[in-house]
Amino acid sequence: MMSLPRSFGASGQWEASVVWTPSARDCLGEILQHIAADSLVAAAKVLEVVLAATESLSVFSERGRIVPEVGSRSIREIFVYRFRIMYQVSSSDVRILAVLHGAMDFERWLRHT
Repeated sequence: MMSLPRSFGASGQWEASVVWTPSARDCLGEILQHIAADSLVAAAKVLEVVLAATESLSVFSERGRIVPEVGSRSIREIFVYRFRIMYQVSSSDVRILAVLHGAMDFERWLRHT
């Protein structure tokens, strides 16, 4: 995964590139498949909101809370609907690590990554 360093965006603010890990893409894909089984419209809406939230991290990367189970200042999360979007902030990019349902056992997920 290649990422570009932070640069000035159109807004004049520092922007980082947002990079999705394969694991995070897989997590999101599974969630969308599950939702789409009931409603394609709902799955499309979840995708739209998740992508908008993650793209906003290019400017506001440190707004999410530190993931309590990890405790590292660089690993943060934001919430979209019932989903935890976990990401890692570095000087060059924001790396999306996972999209998990809030009820999912974090420790179990961690063991499988």
